[in-house]
Amino acid sequence: MPSINNSYDLLNIVIALSVLLFTIFSCWAIYYLVRILRQFFKVIEQTRDRLNKFDELLKMVKEKIESSTSYLPLIGEGVKKLVEIIKNRAKKKKSTKKE
Repeated sequence: MPSINNSYDLLNIVIALSVLLFTIFSCWAIYYLVRILRQFFKVIEQTRDRLNKFDELLKMVKEKIESSTSYLPLIGEGVKKLVEIIKNRAKKKKSTKKE
């Protein structure tokens, strides 16, 4: 075991311990920084997935609305014809009751 003969030897030991403690602290800080960044990237990935799902849902709803609006004129025409038929039948019934 080396002996401490003068203050220079003591200074070298203190510097070595300081470097060792600084290295341990740096490794600990880097480890926690990496864990924090990992959690951050997971949150970003989950948010991106949710936004993509929401975007797909909006596209699906838009497609459904667009496809259903193409049938609206046909439905409107059908309703008009049905109303005309009902009016004609009502007129016929009124005219047969008056006679």
